[in-house]
Formats: sequence, structure tokens, C-alpha cells
Amino acid sequence: MRFRGLLMLLGGLLSIAFTGDEARNYPTDYFRAPVNYQMKLSGTFGELRPNHFHAGIDIKGKVGAKLYAIGDGYISRIKVQEGGYGNVLYINHPNGYTSVYAHLHRFTPEVADYVKQAQYNAQTFEIELYPPKDLFAFAKGDEIGKMGVSGRSFGPHLHFEIRDTKTEEPINPLLFGLKVADSRRPKLHQLKLFGLSKYMETTSTKTLSVYGKGKTYSVKGDTTYVKAPQVGVALKAYDHMDEVRNWNGIYSLSLFLDDSLHYQFEMERFAFSESRYINAHLDYEEQVTKKSYFNRCFLLPGNELSIYNYLVDRGVINLNQERARKVELVAKDIEGNEAKLRFWVKQHSKPPPTAATTNHTYFLPYQEKSIIELPNLKAFFPEGTLYENLYMSYNSAEDQSNGIYSAVHHIHDYKTPAHKYFTLSLLPSTLPLSLKDKAFVAYCGKNNKVINYGGEWEGEWLKTKVRDFGDFYISVDDKAPKIVPLNFKKNLKGRKRVSFKITDNIATARNVAGLQYRATIDGQWVLLQFDAKNDLLTHTFESDLTSGEHQLRLEVWDALNNKAVFERSFVR
Repeated sequence: MRFRGLLMLLGGLLSIAFTGDEARNYPTDYFRAPVNYQMKLSGTFGELRPNHFHAGIDIKGKVGAKLYAIGDGYISRIKVQEGGYGNVLYINHPNGYTSVYAHLHRFTPEVADYVKQAQYNAQTFEIELYPPKDLFAFAKGDEIGKMGVSGRSFGPHLHFEIRDTKTEEPINPLLFGLKVADSRRPKLHQLKLFGLSKYMETTSTKTLSVYGKGKTYSVKGDTTYVKAPQVGVALKAYDHMDEVRNWNGIYSLSLFLDDSLHYQFEMERFAFSESRYINAHLDYEEQVTKKSYFNRCFLLPGNELSIYNYLVDRGVINLNQERARKVELVAKDIEGNEAKLRFWVKQHSKPPPTAATTNHTYFLPYQEKSIIELPNLKAFFPEGTLYENLYMSYNSAEDQSNGIYSAVHHIHDYKTPAHKYFTLSLLPSTLPLSLKDKAFVAYCGKNNKVINYGGEWEGEWLKTKVRDFGDFYISVDDKAPKIVPLNFKKNLKGRKRVSFKITDNIATARNVAGLQYRATIDGQWVLLQFDAKNDLLTHTFESDLTSGEHQLRLEVWDALNNKAVFERSFVR
């Protein structure tokens, strides 16, 4: 299996240069800005984020600031989420593009009433709606809502996107003539070199400081040596704009090898289906251990991103001991401001180390499926789970700690990314039958934080899908969530709303349901707004609630169906 995988990898490395289509011509005089003031950005398109590329631009502002339709169009989609984009509108325009407004504080009154009626009909806060195209039409410059912090937003801003209506691919909004003040060059911070074997396996890494300011940077000594026949480089760089302090993502990065273009990406557009390949584009270990973002200037074998519009040898630099190779990296923002780093790299005369093959238990080729079957563990890794070959370490140990009901399985470590979910089945060792319906597969990764990855019983095995490497075991959760009333009291005359903080003892993975909730007043379902980032439930009293005494009942339950109930009477 390993020999076949290496042959396939060699075949992939034989590809020569290719160029993508030139950047498309986008209309630059069709749309206006979504705000009525000079846009200042706290986030740029394609910016590197954990597990995804940023799909829009983040426009600074205040809660309640008015937002405007960038062109004539109609609302094609409305979504309300506890996290994510929060309150979000999608407006289709007749020129084939869709504008997206996320983290809204409020919709327009007509849209808000429409959404609220749908929430009551479905008895749910989170909702996704596709109104008829003639229901909510806007002219260019009409107000469409207010800026806010709904969803996973930690400061007031508008997350704004322009998408291709047919493909739903996000496109850099600044390619449409929307202007920001930017006369500053990107800043270059660090360079990282990856020594590579002929099979594209990393044999060594070296991080170098860069020196300079303005347009030109260098490394100490100019020439650096690598103990490998090939090298890949990565650069940490950020864009900086006028009148803001934010460190934003760059627009493009080019690598010139001996004065010839060797590699280039541009943050023009991408597909959401490929966004997770960011974990192959950046240095994943740097990101998860140091929150440090490096753009790789070479492609890992399993990287299928479409952002690269020029590649020779997948960006890999071939070395020898006779001659140093000249490397120049050019980072640009969308306004064309640029910064350059120039250095030379040469193969060291000492023999290169071999790939990190020692102390591993299993070899997992990136382009093949792999199966591991042990007496108390079964794992299935589908093709495409990995971005490069993995020399995986594994061991297990019995743990008598409270709350652990199986062996603890050490499946490599959290510093290695998984692109796809892989299947994991664990066999319990000490689980009482009475706790079987409260059992879940627990993941313990960075900072020893426990995460519930769910699980379903298949005979004696607890089976689930996971997308992390680290420590796994069977645990149980039989504790109910907590409900803490924040402003509830018997006399609520004159109060517009009541709020509750709800928390659970164990966090859940993205593919496992988090806290669920339901509230009634006098037995009738009422709408609760949930701010997931603050664990905050809020009910705004309806205008038709009569004066007098009423009964409120709030139920909150977790992924294992442990339930908490708050029930009190109040007077309006």
C-alpha cells in the first residue's frame, strides 16, 4: 500500500506550470457601498481563519448603523442563526450577483414581521426562509436593516459578501469598485522553510526572522541552508490599511525563483466546498499552537484549492549543493501596495534527514482509505481525510479516573489536521448498563478541554464521526444544563423582556446538537432569541399579552437529553 501511494505522489509532482484564467472583469460602477460612510475594514476577503477562509469583508461601524441595498434587487433568502452569521439577508441582483449582509441587529419592520410569523408557525428561533421574489424588493440605496453583533460576532460590524448567484461562490467585494482608504504596504513578519524529501514529506523546518520596512525585506546572512533536496517556503504577512489598526489578510502572494514566476495565489474567489482546504494552505501546527498564520507557497499533496493561478512544480523548490537559488516573495494588497522579501537558499552539504518515520504505529497515505481494527477500537479513514502522508502514532491506556469508561486512545495529536470526518468506534470496559443511554465519545485535545463527539450504539460498540486527532474515550453525561434567570421576578409590569443564561457542563462538536430549548407562557409556545456566544436566552413580551398573572415554563436539554426546567408565575 505504501509503495503504491508513493508512486501516485511522484506522478502528481511531475506536473509542470499552469496558469488559471485571468481575473474576471467585474462591474465596477454598478454597486454602491452598503454603508453611507467611508468603509474601514476589520477583515478582508480570503483572510486566513481557523478552518476556513473569510468569505467577505468586515466593515466597521456601530450597532444600529443603517445598511443599504448596494443595487436594485429582491430578498432571495433570510436566515436566523444562534451563532454563525446571526441575522442575515441575501439580496439577488439582476446582473447575476447576490449581496449578503450578516450579523444584523434588525431587519426592516416588514421583513422582521415576516420572519417572526414564520418562527411562530414553525415554533423555532433558528430558521431559513426563501421568500417569493416579488415580496421584498429594494431599489439601490434603500435601507435593508441595521448593523449589529448577532451570531458569532464579537464587535459591531457588517460582514458583507458578494456572491455569484448561480454558483454561490463568494467573490472579493473590493473587485466591484467598492473603495477603502489604503495607501499602506503589507508588512512581512516571518519566513518558514520546510525541508522536503523526494516524496514531499517534511523532514525539517526552520523559522527565520525577516528584517526591513517599507517595500524591501531580507533575512540575516541572505543565504540559508536546508538539509533536503527540496524546500517549500511559507510567509507570515498581513495587510494594513489607513486609519485602522487591524492586521488584515493580504490579497496576493507571488514567489519568483531565479527571477521567474514560480507560484502565485490571488484572493479573487473560491467555493465554500473547498474552504476547509485552508488547513493545507496554511501551517496548521503554527495556527493551532501559536495562532500564527503562515501562507504556504507550495502545495501539500492533498491540497485541492482553486486560488492558485500560477504553479511550477506545485511551488516546491529543487535544491543542490552547487548553486544557491534566488527566491523573491511579493505580498500585495488589492490596491497594489506591495512588500518584497529576497533571499537565497541552498542545499546543505550534510546528508538530509529521513522523514519522520520513527516512533509511528501506522502509515496512512493521504490519497487512500485506511482501516485500523483493534480489540477495543475500530477506525476508518476515507480517502481524502489527510492532506499529506501521516506517520501516525497510536497507543492506549486504561484509565480508572472518574467519568472514563473505556481505554483512553491516543490517536496522534491535535497538531495534525483532518479534512474529512473519519469513523471511530470504541468498546467500553467499565460502563454500567444504567448509563448506556448517557454515553458519548469524548475528545480531549488542546488545553485538555473535553468535547462531546456524540455516538450511536452498534451492538457493544459506540460509533461516531470525528474530525480531530488526539485522545478519545467513552464518557457519560447525566447532568442537566443550568438555567440562571437574569432579570426575572414576580412583578414584571413595565418590563419589555426577560433573559436567562443557559450553560452545559460539556461542549459539543460541530456535528453534535448543542443545547435545545423551549418556552411557553400559559401553555402557549413563545419565541426565545438565543445568543450562543453569550449563552443568553431572551424573550420579548408580545403586545397582546394581557394584564394579570401568567405562568412561564422554560425547558432546556442537552445532547444526551438531560433536561432542566424553570417554571414560575409572573404578573404583567
